[in-house]
Amino acid sequence: MEKKVFTMDQLAELDNITIMHLAAPIIIASVLIEWYVGVKKKRNYYEKKDFMAALGIGAGSAIVGASLKIVFFTASMMIYNAVPWAIPRSWWGFVVGFIAVDFLRYWAHRISHEQRLWWATHVTHHSSEKMNFAISLRTSWTAPIKFLFFLPVPFLGFDPFTFFVCHQLAVLYQFWVHTELIRKLPAPFEYIFVTPSHHRVHHGSNPKYIDKNYGSTFIFWDRMFGTFQKEEEKPTYGLTTPVSSYNPFYLVFHEWVDIFKDLRYARSLREAWDILFKPPGTVVTANQRERDARTTQETETIDVAPTLHVAATAVPADLELEERLSQPENRRVG
Repeated sequence: MEKKVFTMDQLAELDNITIMHLAAPIIIASVLIEWYVGVKKKRNYYEKKDFMAALGIGAGSAIVGASLKIVFFTASMMIYNAVPWAIPRSWWGFVVGFIAVDFLRYWAHRISHEQRLWWATHVTHHSSEKMNFAISLRTSWTAPIKFLFFLPVPFLGFDPFTFFVCHQLAVLYQFWVHTELIRKLPAPFEYIFVTPSHHRVHHGSNPKYIDKNYGSTFIFWDRMFGTFQKEEEKPTYGLTTPVSSYNPFYLVFHEWVDIFKDLRYARSLREAWDILFKPPGTVVTANQRERDARTTQETETIDVAPTLHVAATAVPADLELEERLSQPENRRVG
């Protein structure tokens, strides 16, 4: 069977296989139901400013994604057309293609936690201290550069449309795992697929939960590569160093700004490389060490008001004042 070659004239066909618009009503309904249940049960799943930030970030992500659609299609088409082999567009071809996409999503996600450059494309998603369906919208506007991780898909012989559909399905699957409404599911499902329980762990900043459960659809990648952690105590969501802003631009770009600031003080190409590709939080430059030392010193500096020492012959009222000021809750901590 002769291999079909794709051209840019077929770009319009992408609109016919886009399924996001079909999922939109389900997504909206799920958010409303989750919010209503949270209000009724007083669980406080949503916070207004946090939710508005998620909407703003999600809208920006949609615009960026639509703008880059031609670029991604062109790149995958050129690679697919260049290789001499092809995987037929069949039911089994879609299954194998989906597994391949999910495998690469695991590694793209994992590297996004292990290297600071890629963490800058992902930190936005972890900046909320809530866990709800709207968190799935918090995708950084710079995340599309991770398309580089998926170039092996067309190289393996999957045509651009198969790739496009498989990636859409993987992205949509991620929506429903961002919630506290759904607790543990039957053991066989929990063993194979990513569930809300698994993904709550991933969003936890608890020491035992950090950098665990990277899987997108299948959790067995984490079991295979040693990054699985089951949900035990309730996760504390958000970053280990919380952000205090709800501004979408700050949430998307603050880590990029910090990276460029650190690069200014790099004294060699090796230091610049380490700043970009060592794990987030790694101290590389002398300027970083000095800054961290200042931060630690400021944190540990505690100004305790001195206890009043009153002679035994003092007026009883003064004795009462001394006792009151000596209590911990009345000391000033700076």
